[in-house]
Amino acid sequence: MQPEFDAYRDTYVDTVEQSISFSGLSHGFFQHSKALMIRDLLALRLPNRPSPRLLDVGCGIGALHPLLSGQFSAIHGVDVSGESIERAKQENPGNLYDAYDGERLPFADNSFDMSLSICVMHHVPVEQWEGFMAELTRVVSPGGMVCLIEHNPVNPGTRLSVARCPFDEDAVLLGTRKMRGFMRRAGLAEVATRNFVFFPSNRPGFRALERRLHWLPLGAQYAAIGRVQ
Repeated sequence: MQPEFDAYRDTYVDTVEQSISFSGLSHGFFQHSKALMIRDLLALRLPNRPSPRLLDVGCGIGALHPLLSGQFSAIHGVDVSGESIERAKQENPGNLYDAYDGERLPFADNSFDMSLSICVMHHVPVEQWEGFMAELTRVVSPGGMVCLIEHNPVNPGTRLSVARCPFDEDAVLLGTRKMRGFMRRAGLAEVATRNFVFFPSNRPGFRALERRLHWLPLGAQYAAIGRVQ
């Protein structure tokens, strides 16, 4: 994956914009949606950790991180693309970034309060999914949260955007049931999935309705969460 994503160091956002242009929505809209979901998850799952430390695995160029900066005391990102990591360092000098080999995360056990991986697992070879999940779990301290945000393969708009995106040619989308199974096998507790991006707006009224519909498996994306024991 490294050479492929190195090539998108400077064109990642434009490439995503082209793949979703049929929807009339922007890359920024989806980024904002993810940031709002993460804020909700922190309130739900980590209310007793007001200054959590975050590890973002597969962070790319760190495009989401400016929207998360007020929610975490520290943000550390890793990616297999060294070129993307260099750009992330330039654009987010207050955070820490490292390239890694895509297998073992370069951190000790229990180093973070939350590990996050956004639209990454569908690029990981299927035979490595269990190891990938185990690493996301290993680096989080007991009581902390593992969160993966993925494309919802049930949503036709999502499938179309993936089909139109050149760096998603290798994508193997996984549904919520399969994701929950991988999380439980990694030893995570209180595993759940919350669907989101039902509406083309992040205004408060739509967000409130979306929270009530989180169980409905029709959103464009979903967040899978589990507690480290």
